[in-house]
Amino acid sequence: MTNFNWQTPFGNPLIDWGITATLIIGSIIGAKVLYWILSKIVSKLTKKTKTNLDDLLLDMLEEPLAFSFGAIGIWKSICYLDMSESTLSSINNIFYLVAVGLVAWALTRTIEALIEEYLIPIVDKSESDLDDQLLPVLRKSIKGAIWVMAFIIGLNNAGYDVGAIIAGLGIGGLAFALAAQDSVKNLFGGFTIFIDKPFTVKDRVKVEGFDGSVEEIGLRSTRIRTLDGRRVTIPNSTFSESAIENVSSEPSRKVVLNLGLTYDTTETEIENAMATLTEIVSGVEGAAEKIITGFNAFNDSSLNIILIYYIEAGGDILGVQTRVNLNILKQFNSKKLEFAFPTQILHINN
Repeated sequence: MTNFNWQTPFGNPLIDWGITATLIIGSIIGAKVLYWILSKIVSKLTKKTKTNLDDLLLDMLEEPLAFSFGAIGIWKSICYLDMSESTLSSINNIFYLVAVGLVAWALTRTIEALIEEYLIPIVDKSESDLDDQLLPVLRKSIKGAIWVMAFIIGLNNAGYDVGAIIAGLGIGGLAFALAAQDSVKNLFGGFTIFIDKPFTVKDRVKVEGFDGSVEEIGLRSTRIRTLDGRRVTIPNSTFSESAIENVSSEPSRKVVLNLGLTYDTTETEIENAMATLTEIVSGVEGAAEKIITGFNAFNDSSLNIILIYYIEAGGDILGVQTRVNLNILKQFNSKKLEFAFPTQILHINN
């Protein structure tokens, strides 16, 4: 058993370990100083320019640049020590992977800035909803492709046989396919949504007991913001297996209102009531021109008048109904048209 040498631990003098530790600390401090310079000083300069792209790029790249500075400093600090070739090779491989990961991180954030600056304004101005659906998928696909390429390049530079790794993954492909059946179903469900277009982003839909607006359509799942303000993530396979009610697709909202008047109401008063209902709905903003009124039933305790009207698409459904109902109550009270309630008349024969 060899004795540990405290004067030259792991084959390096204490002074070299001290220098290495100092360099590592200095690299970390330097990274923090670089981040401060970029975020506090350089950002003020970019804000003075006319374009917004440099602000976005700086905001996206300041963290990757600071981390890269610190990683390179730590790498070179460790290499100051005297190490065996195998140890040095292992450390170099690790930092190769870190370097490729930092490059991929910076690249994805740069693409994100370009999308925010140039692509999103174009999508917002277009009248088609297809680009609104495809943009989130495009962003995720680009990011995924960059990280996959970075992973392959990093392993290759680190000395690993990427081809052998891929071949090894192929051996377990069948087991993976069996385990990923649900994911495949969700992917096909996503393609079904894009092809059939049962709904688009911002549409209000009802599915599986959830009622809300579609925020994002992905390849695997769709996010819905419910009327309660909660976000629900629904697997896309649900939409290919369940009935979907697209509330936003209705051309107008139909409202049916049954009003019961007392049996003391005369024929003239019923005709006046129907004309009043038509006049009320015609004067409410958001109500469509199509209005139907009729005297349609002799109920047990009332003479029934039916009112059918429609609220325009995109109109304030609750607001229109409220204004119509308040005006009906006001007009009927002023014209002495009495609403009926359940009553019974008892006749006693002597």
